[in-house]
Amino acid sequence: MKIIFISWAPYCSRSDNIAKKLGGKSYLVYYGMLGSNYWTIFFKYLFQFIKTYKIFLKERPDIILTMSPPIFAALPAYFWTRFNPAGFIIDAHTGAIIDKRLGRRALFLHKFLSKYAITTIVTNEHLKSIINSWNCHATIISDVPVEFKNSAPLKLKPGFTITLINSFAIDEPIETFLAAAERLSKINFYVTGDLNDARRNKKTITPAPPNVLFTDFLPNDEYTGLLKASDAVMVITLDDHTMQRGGYEAVSLQKPLIISNWEILRKTFYKGAVFIDNTSEGIEKGILKMKENIEKYKVEVIELKKDRAQIWNNAQQRLELLMSEYLEKRTCPQGVGTKGDEN
Repeated sequence: MKIIFISWAPYCSRSDNIAKKLGGKSYLVYYGMLGSNYWTIFFKYLFQFIKTYKIFLKERPDIILTMSPPIFAALPAYFWTRFNPAGFIIDAHTGAIIDKRLGRRALFLHKFLSKYAITTIVTNEHLKSIINSWNCHATIISDVPVEFKNSAPLKLKPGFTITLINSFAIDEPIETFLAAAERLSKINFYVTGDLNDARRNKKTITPAPPNVLFTDFLPNDEYTGLLKASDAVMVITLDDHTMQRGGYEAVSLQKPLIISNWEILRKTFYKGAVFIDNTSEGIEKGILKMKENIEKYKVEVIELKKDRAQIWNNAQQRLELLMSEYLEKRTCPQGVGTKGDEN
């Protein structure tokens, strides 16, 4: 099978790692200079559609995986597979299905395309039930082992250090975190994320406590170096049913994790993690708990990494079987079912 993964995004480690694990190629197709406002989005998507189709003409893929959002990235895959003996899979992030700001306005298109997809990949049972309610096939892949190629050694401030993996998204309560950090002056905090996004999403990050340093956007090697040099990693979200890529990255580097107390996150990061309420008091309490029991969580996160690797291996086998069966039946379209549940 010749497999490619198309993401209409400037970067996506999940797409890159899934493609690599399946023996395929990952392509990032993104015209960021056009922005995402109502006046330019049509032209942005049109140019991305054309570039994506050119990739198909060059690669002649058997299987195409597409990241959603935006669900429009699956349109060229749909057209390609209508006229070529190939199939496509949608990798649906949480926002593509349940986030009113991102996905719900285009949900009708998601339903249509999922009916023609081999399967729609989701991260949890809740999202899977939604896809199944459309009478479409769904496959759960909660996480993919993250592989970091290089890291730049960083010298951080002396003392206990926590890195908050952050993108200044609407669901990330950065102001609440800063209120907690101000009361923990003996702990050093590094906060990742493009500061332009903070301004764009009207996040209040100044004045910041002296023990908090905003890194701005970091190249991959410096980002990896920062996580490796930290004692623990934190990721927080206000939205339920939202998987946290930063959590996978922490586990891959065997770093204990402080994370929001949602059911999906408790089920995924069941070792080596402290779960917190999304309040300044809850964040403060969780940080102190991590600091006091850091050695215990270091041992547990190593165990969790092994567990998650086996879970991925099982998911990969299911996905490869689906793709193989589809390609075997592609000469008989009426025999290829997209309805129902995963085995």
